[in-house]
Amino acid sequence: MVYQPPAGARDLLPLDVAQKRWIEERLQQIFHRWGYHRIITSTLERMDTLMAGGAIQRQAVIQLQNSEDEELGLRPELTASIARTAVTRMAGATLPQRLYYNANVFQRPQDYRHNQPQEFYQAGVELLGGSGLLADAEVLLLIADCLQALSLNRWHIILGEAGIIRSLLEVFPTHLRNQIRHAIAHLDRVSIDNLPLSEELRERARIILDLRGKSSDVLQKISSLDLDPLQQERVNNLKSLLELLENRGNFPLILDLSLIQTFDYYTGISFEIVSETETGARVLGRGGRYDQLLELYHPQGQNIPGIGFVFFIEDLYQAISDSVQLPQTIPATNWLVVAESKSAYAAAFAYAQKLRDSAHLVRVEMDLGAKDADTIRQYARDRSIAQIAWVKSDCSTTIESII
Repeated sequence: MVYQPPAGARDLLPLDVAQKRWIEERLQQIFHRWGYHRIITSTLERMDTLMAGGAIQRQAVIQLQNSEDEELGLRPELTASIARTAVTRMAGATLPQRLYYNANVFQRPQDYRHNQPQEFYQAGVELLGGSGLLADAEVLLLIADCLQALSLNRWHIILGEAGIIRSLLEVFPTHLRNQIRHAIAHLDRVSIDNLPLSEELRERARIILDLRGKSSDVLQKISSLDLDPLQQERVNNLKSLLELLENRGNFPLILDLSLIQTFDYYTGISFEIVSETETGARVLGRGGRYDQLLELYHPQGQNIPGIGFVFFIEDLYQAISDSVQLPQTIPATNWLVVAESKSAYAAAFAYAQKLRDSAHLVRVEMDLGAKDADTIRQYARDRSIAQIAWVKSDCSTTIESII
């Protein structure tokens, strides 16, 4: 029998890890520069936490049970877990809180094809306690800074506004809203044409489905829908955000008010981060504003606004590998320390530790014995080890450079 990981899981070998860390370290540097601090939450959560008041579907969660028959699940995303942590373990902390994460998540495949991935790696931020124009702009500009640090140029943000869309759908019959919402999310004009709607409502649904493209054109279309004061306020806020981003200069953005996300806790702007590759568009991440999520977990039901985004590490890797030279080898060991006899073991360990204690990171391996000198030299060449230290029992050492 050949043992393999379960379907949907995979092992990361040292080179995979080196490439993954190359991406994560650059993101982490940007997160730090913007004042964000890392948080690590539990991989395992109660199902009522993970479902976020029904915003996340049960079938998306890989479920488990403990000995008390308590319903548990592996986190399918991080926002709900961080929201739970923020209002319980971090209660009383000064707001806003700027938090970032770098972790794995688990999602049950929707089509159940064999070997569909179930474990994914993500990195992202949550800005808790910040509302309004400045917080929205900070998150979007932070995304741009991250992608610049990764040397990605061919990307854009598809920006929607969940609150506007949700309010625009309220005029439709209650029993049809989910179908209309689904049709809009999937740009399914045929389904809209076949729903039992008046011609006036059908035309309204078509207009909502087409609310995407150049910002000025989209805003002009939505103005034709006879907005109420609250809807008009949301549109005005969106205009202010777009103007602020334009002042940054050439911010790559497509306005798409038909954008509806998989996780349904967004209340304001929502967005997808898209890269243009040789094989087509690739979604690198997504995010948005969720001003009603934290109150679900707060002991007193206090409302705390939030906004965040997530990068999908595997998709970032694919986009970067098309344009940036990722590490192609694992970091080489600098030294191989060899004890020339059994009586030199202690001296060899002492010399290796002296090398490791240097001010700079030095990778030092110990030869484990039972090899002749030629075999040791060939091992060093195979592993790209630069120098061998031959240590005698009297602590004298001969340094040999390997070319």
